[in-house]
Amino acid sequence: MKVITITRQYGAGGHTIGRAVAKELGIEFYDKDIIRKTAVEMGLDIEEIKKAEEKLSKRDSFVRAITPVSYDYRETLFEIESKVILELAGKGPCVILGRCAGEVLRHEDIDYLNVYLYADATYRAQRAGEILNSRDINVVTKTMKKEDAARRAHFHYFTGQNINECEHWHMMLDTGALGFETCTRLICEAAKN
Repeated sequence: MKVITITRQYGAGGHTIGRAVAKELGIEFYDKDIIRKTAVEMGLDIEEIKKAEEKLSKRDSFVRAITPVSYDYRETLFEIESKVILELAGKGPCVILGRCAGEVLRHEDIDYLNVYLYADATYRAQRAGEILNSRDINVVTKTMKKEDAARRAHFHYFTGQNINECEHWHMMLDTGALGFETCTRLICEAAKN
C-alpha cells in the first residue's frame, strides 16, 4: 500500500474524502497535524502558522522578487513541513492532505499516490456554503476564489508547476460528478494496487 497525497480545490471535499480513504484503509490521516508539529518545531503559535501557510498572493510573489529576505519565514515553514511530511510518510502508509506533499515525496524513495480533487463551481459553491455556514453567494464565491488562488500560488511557488496540469497527478477526480463514495473507492483501489 502507498502513501496517499491529496491536493484539492476549495469545496471539492478533499478533507472528507481523505478521512474516508484513511478510515477505509485503516491508516493515519494527516492535515492539521502537520501544522501543529511544524508550530512546535518552530516554537510558534498554531494560528500564526495557519495564517502564513498557503497565502502567497500575486502581490506577495512580486514583493518576494524585490525583497527575498522578508520571505525567509515562508521558506523555513515549508522546509520544516517537508521534513514533517517525510517523517510521517516514512512511518508507512497514510493520507496526507495538501502542503505539496506529493512533490515533497516525489524526490524520495517512498511509494506514493498523488491525487487531485476538483469539481465544478456550482457544486463547490454549494459545499463551500455549508462549510462557511453561509447562504450569501458573494461571500461563498469570494472565499472560493481566494482559497483557490492561494492554493494555486502556494503550489506554483514551491513546485514551479501549475496545479491544474494533469501530468503532475496520478489521479484527477471530479468529486461533483463521481461523488464522495466513488472517489473514496477509486483512491483506495489505486492505493492497494
